[in-house]
Amino acid sequence: MNIATPGAAFQTSLMKIRRLQLDAVKVPARPDSINSPEFDKPLHMLAYGGKTEWSLQFDEIPKWIIRVTLDNGVVGLGESYRGLPGDTMKSFAETLIGLDLGKVNLQALPLPYGRLYDGFECALVDAFAKTHDISVSDLLGGRYRDKVYCSYWTGHRTVADAARKAKEGQDLGYDCIKFKCSSDDPVAEWCAAVKDACGSDFQIILDPNQRFEDVPTALRMAQGLAEVGNVRCLEDPIARWDVESLAHLRKRMAIPVALHVSLPYNEMGYQHITDIVRAVKLDACDYFNFNGGIYNVKRMATVAELTRKPFWHGSEVDLGILEASYLHKSAACKEALLPADIFGRVIREHDLLETPIAFANSHAAVPSGPGLGVTLDLEALSHYCQESWQTEGA
Repeated sequence: MNIATPGAAFQTSLMKIRRLQLDAVKVPARPDSINSPEFDKPLHMLAYGGKTEWSLQFDEIPKWIIRVTLDNGVVGLGESYRGLPGDTMKSFAETLIGLDLGKVNLQALPLPYGRLYDGFECALVDAFAKTHDISVSDLLGGRYRDKVYCSYWTGHRTVADAARKAKEGQDLGYDCIKFKCSSDDPVAEWCAAVKDACGSDFQIILDPNQRFEDVPTALRMAQGLAEVGNVRCLEDPIARWDVESLAHLRKRMAIPVALHVSLPYNEMGYQHITDIVRAVKLDACDYFNFNGGIYNVKRMATVAELTRKPFWHGSEVDLGILEASYLHKSAACKEALLPADIFGRVIREHDLLETPIAFANSHAAVPSGPGLGVTLDLEALSHYCQESWQTEGA
């Protein structure tokens, strides 16, 4: 370990980036993990490859695994969000060759911010923390917890199937399940069936992804859900950008409201880190769901802590490297108290880690060891890889 005395800056040596490797992977979801067979409802919200939004299932779209090798031999691991263009990923990688991690601000990397930024940030932070023999959560200030509360997860279901999936999660030790839904789903019937199957203490988070459409529709649906009594919160019931209407809705319904501030979707034009400030000023939500890079989530979490609004870490049904980063962030944030969208191999058939993230009793263990504390499974990487590319400095 190469850390100076307390109060001094980290000593740096041989921290220049020598090589970057990118591998495009496509890891299928497990059978029966997304929707009932009766439903053909893709969950990818962005346009991709000439397809419109909500027209592709998330596991049809590749992600990139990023490996950054420093002059000291340390390899940092990163993982991109899905659907990112290979040419731009490679341009980012070329830009980073020769960068000295000891001479940059990890909170403001010399890269353009957008959907591509966070995967590279993950790899560089992992490499920096490994070099100094500390964990990512240590780098963020230390842990409030060693295990992170998580929910079970599924997509659109029939009523009977909703109860079956919830019971499946309960049998695995979970006490909460999250459903994707829209205004044409029988959500009150789902919740009643889950209550019959799992008891009144088993809770549900419903995520319409803004598809309860408007305040009257959301109020009507919330009334039926409140009568069942097992819904923990509604996440993004109406358009995220319309925070004023969300505040109005919150005042009129009994079920708590969560606002998802998802910075990787900034390209849609209304996902911005300042959304949390608007929501707090208008008292528009009870909870937050935060998605974004390591330091941006930490920034938003500070606001949540100061305003005493609990949050959970969201995901795009990711693989193990990003999920490990989510666990470290959640461990280092005081108000990360609600069930996170971290699912491990429950949803996808592999997470590309040698040792999977350990789940037990609704909690995932924060990986120990330096950096993210995880090791890439090279055999699994080779199996799911669709394209490999690397660049190296002189």
